[in-house]
Amino acid sequence: MMRTGVCGRLAALGLLLSVLLHTTQCEKFVEPAAGKKPHIVMILVDDWGWANVGYHRQTPTDEVQTPNFDALCKQGVELDQHYAYQFCSPSRSSLMSGRLPIHVNILNAPPDIYNPKDPVSGFSAIPRNMTGIASKMKSAGYATHHVGKWDAGMATPDHTPIGRGFDSTFGYFHHDNDYYTEQIGNCMYNNKEYVNVTDLWMTTGPASDSNGTIYEEEMFKRHVLDILGNHSVDTPLFLYYAPHIAHTPLQVPDNYQQKFSFIPDEDRKIYHAMVNFLDDVIGNITQMLHERNMWNDTLIIVSSDNGGPEYAGGGANNFPLRGGKLTNWQGGVRVNAFASGGFLPESRRGTKYDGYIALADWYATFCSLAGVDKYDERALAAKLPPVDGMDMWPVLSGQNLTSPRTEIPLSPGLISGDYKILVSRMKQAGWTGPKYPNRTHPSGGINTVVNCAQTNCLFNIKDDPEERKNLAESQPDVLKQMQDRLAAWTATAFNPNRGKAWPEACQTAMEKYGGFWGPFLP
Repeated sequence: MMRTGVCGRLAALGLLLSVLLHTTQCEKFVEPAAGKKPHIVMILVDDWGWANVGYHRQTPTDEVQTPNFDALCKQGVELDQHYAYQFCSPSRSSLMSGRLPIHVNILNAPPDIYNPKDPVSGFSAIPRNMTGIASKMKSAGYATHHVGKWDAGMATPDHTPIGRGFDSTFGYFHHDNDYYTEQIGNCMYNNKEYVNVTDLWMTTGPASDSNGTIYEEEMFKRHVLDILGNHSVDTPLFLYYAPHIAHTPLQVPDNYQQKFSFIPDEDRKIYHAMVNFLDDVIGNITQMLHERNMWNDTLIIVSSDNGGPEYAGGGANNFPLRGGKLTNWQGGVRVNAFASGGFLPESRRGTKYDGYIALADWYATFCSLAGVDKYDERALAAKLPPVDGMDMWPVLSGQNLTSPRTEIPLSPGLISGDYKILVSRMKQAGWTGPKYPNRTHPSGGINTVVNCAQTNCLFNIKDDPEERKNLAESQPDVLKQMQDRLAAWTATAFNPNRGKAWPEACQTAMEKYGGFWGPFLP
C-alpha cells in the first residue's frame, strides 16, 4: 500500500508515540461502489420496540401512528434480520467503529470513567485509536455532521464526535438526559457535595444557549433541518442523526400526549406519543431532502439501537418476539431497520430482505460507497481489533442477495446460520400481547426467568422466530457445534480494564464548562 505526503514524512520522522495516539491515518481510496458518492443519512432510533412501528403490525391499530416510517420502509428495503446489541453504548460503539460489540465495547459504562494505566483503551466505549466512520467519510470528501445522542465516549477530545471525524455535533454524551432541562443525574464535586450537571454539547463546547429552551427532540429536528437546508448539494453529505426518542425519561409535549389520550396505560400512551413525534420529524427530513433536490442521490438507513424496553417504566412492546432490551432474546437484539432513499435501485424498492446484517456492517458499507478502504491502520498500530463490518451494498443494490454475514456474537451467546445459542440466566423470558404494558403488566415488566447457563438453550430462529421451542436436548450435535463456535468467538473478545469514575470529570464539568459535561482529559 503506497504512502505519500504527510504520512510518509511522519513515518520518516519516526514520531511513533504521536502517530500512535493522535495522527490521522493514511487512507487508501478506491472506486465508489455505486460509481458516484451518495448522500448518506444514518438514523439510529433509541429503544424502539419491534411492535412500535406500523409496518410490523399485521393488524393496524390506532395506538401505532408511524405513517412516515412506514412510507419510507415501503419505498425501500425492509431489513428483517438486522441485529444490534442488547443495549445502548455497545450498539453505538459498534456503528461508529465498524467492530462487532465483542471487539469494541460490551459495557454501558458512563462516559466519566478512566484507567490512567491504559492510554488507548482505558475509557468508556470506543478505544482512542479506533478510526470512526466519520473520519473515513471525511477523508473521502464528505461533509460530516452528528445530531443527538452520542454515548460512544467523552473522556478526551478524541472520544467526542469531533474527534471521531464529524465537522459538527449537537447532542449529549450520556445514555440519556432530561428532554427539557438536559440535566443528567449528579456527581460528587470536590468530595463535598453532589451537584446537578447538564449534558448538551455544540461542536467544541457546552450548548449553554440551547439547554432548557424547548423539547430536546424539537431542538434536534431544527438542527438537522438547518444542516440539510444549508448543505451544498454538490458535496456528499454524511449525516448521523441519533434521536433521544424513545429512550426514557418518557416525556413528550402535551399536544402529542393528547393524540393518544385514549390509551389507559400512562407509559404506553407517552411512549406511543414519543414515537409519533419522531415520525413527524422523519417526515420533515424527507420533505427537506425532496425540496433540496437531494432525494435521488440519498441513501437513508434507519435502525433501532436495541429492542424496546419492556421492563417496568420502559413503555415499549416487541410483540410477538420474546423479551426486550437488556436481554439476548430476539426482542432485545433483532431490531426495526430498513434502507430507503432515491439512491436505491428501483428494482429493490418495496422488498424485504431476510439475510443477516449487524450494525457494524454499515461502517464497511459506507466506506465502500464513499470509495475509501475500511482498513484501520491506526488501530492495528495500537494492537486493537480490526474492523469486522461487511459491505452490504451488493445486498441493498441487488447485485448479490446472499449476505456475507453468517454469524452474530451476542456476548454471551451466538447466532450462526439458522440457530441461536444462549448460555446465561435469561430474564424477561416471556411474550407480550399486541397492547403492552397493560392491566396484567401495569407499567411493564416480564418476571419470567429461564436458566440457560448450565445446559444452554438452543433455538432455530428461522423456523421458530419467537423462540418457543428449546432444541438443546433434541439436537445435541447442533448444540455442540454452536458451543464450539461460541468458544471460538469468545476467545477473540476485547475486554480492557476501562477504569472507574474519575473525580476530575465532575470538577472539569463544574469549573471549566460551567456545569456541563465534556472532555476531562487532554
